[in-house]
Amino acid sequence: MGASVTTRGRIIESTSQARIDSWTWAVRFFKTRSAATAACKAGHVRVNGDRAKPAQTVRIGDEVRVRKEREHRVIVRQILTKRVGAPIAVQAYEDRTPPPPPRVEQPAVVHRERGAGRPTKRDRRALDKLHGRKR
Repeated sequence: MGASVTTRGRIIESTSQARIDSWTWAVRFFKTRSAATAACKAGHVRVNGDRAKPAQTVRIGDEVRVRKEREHRVIVRQILTKRVGAPIAVQAYEDRTPPPPPRVEQPAVVHRERGAGRPTKRDRRALDKLHGRKR
């Protein structure tokens, strides 16, 4: 059939194709199989650029995009149908996810003392100068 993977004395046969919800769960993109199925139904999983239904098959060489907190782009290198440990799961795909964009530093927010009331004209001008506004 396919190549076998040994984990703690167990042999897991890998086939030539698998369901996309099962594969994304097996390589640890989702904690549960039902979460993987729900993500497929919601359109958060794409195979070769097209939205994937949970029962769609995935083969070696397919590009899979999974959108969670950010989008993960991977190329399928091995088909797994059973959940395996993280070190073996990482070997089942090639990660092509671009690095996250650099964080943009935001200026500190000016806080007024509670009960200080409305800012005076002098305070307002100082705030405008701080924010770079001209009046």
